[in-house]
Amino acid sequence: MASERRPRLTPPIADVRRAVRGVLEPREDPPLLLVALSGGADSLALAAAAAFEAPRAGWRAGAVVVDHGLQAGSSEQADAAASVARDLGLDPVLVRRVDATAAPGGDGPEGAARAARYAALDAAAREAGAELVLLGHTLDDQAETVLLGLARGSGAASLAGMAPCTGRYARPLLGIRRAATRQACRDAGLVPWDDPHNADAAYARVRVRERVLPVLEAELGPGVAEALARTAEQLREDEQAFAEQIDEFIEEICEPAEAGIAVSAAVLAANPAALRQRIIRHVVASEFGVALTRRQTLEVARLVTDWHGQGPIDLPGCRASRVSGRIEFTAR
Repeated sequence: MASERRPRLTPPIADVRRAVRGVLEPREDPPLLLVALSGGADSLALAAAAAFEAPRAGWRAGAVVVDHGLQAGSSEQADAAASVARDLGLDPVLVRRVDATAAPGGDGPEGAARAARYAALDAAAREAGAELVLLGHTLDDQAETVLLGLARGSGAASLAGMAPCTGRYARPLLGIRRAATRQACRDAGLVPWDDPHNADAAYARVRVRERVLPVLEAELGPGVAEALARTAEQLREDEQAFAEQIDEFIEEICEPAEAGIAVSAAVLAANPAALRQRIIRHVVASEFGVALTRRQTLEVARLVTDWHGQGPIDLPGCRASRVSGRIEFTAR
């Protein structure tokens, strides 16, 4: 009896290359992509894969290194990462130094650093004329994002995690574990830099990575990170379907108001709570560029479901009030 043939296992470096190949539509006029490179294992494996795959798909590949200036020696590390990128054949290689402490951020130092990083990446992409920016977020990052969203009581949009593609940004490695990127670096003879901040328990994400996920894996069995990533993907599909329905629905139920926009209270009342609250958030975000919290959203919803003559509700950047059977959102 013939022995059962085992499935062929592909090395991590091949998996990373395949993931990058999946986001590169073959082109004849070579556009430019930039890899956001920190020097860590994830972005370094991504950079090596992009250097290999981009020319084969008709793309040019460069890199941008953002120095946040948050620790001693960060400038030297940024220059070292840029040197590795040049050795890989990436061109252009841009280094951007930012003051992360001065950037606006919604969740403390991590938010400020993120805002500064994306501002620098946007500016570099515009300067270089890059069509695509590749980010090194992995499946582990996605699982951590979902857990943080659960802990903070975030809605489905937050629990949907990071999208594979958002505008010019693509995250090819969302289906690949962090351990695989480190092994891919070893296979390619690359030595990644380990950012000390990635082991600093002062950061919530580090505590999730170092303490929470290992406990869940130990108590519930392996595969927790993959399950969380699948949950994010399913919620993202649901969120996209809701968003498309709301986009069509909004055109029928909204009308201009003085210095703002209005929605029929009767129409909102006739819809389920989940849809009603999504409409409220969508209207405010579209018209005023503000993301309402759940508490703020429910306060506005009470103008529909628990109306007893209460006055206007002040929201960030706008005001909601019930006037003549309509919910009016006006600029403050």
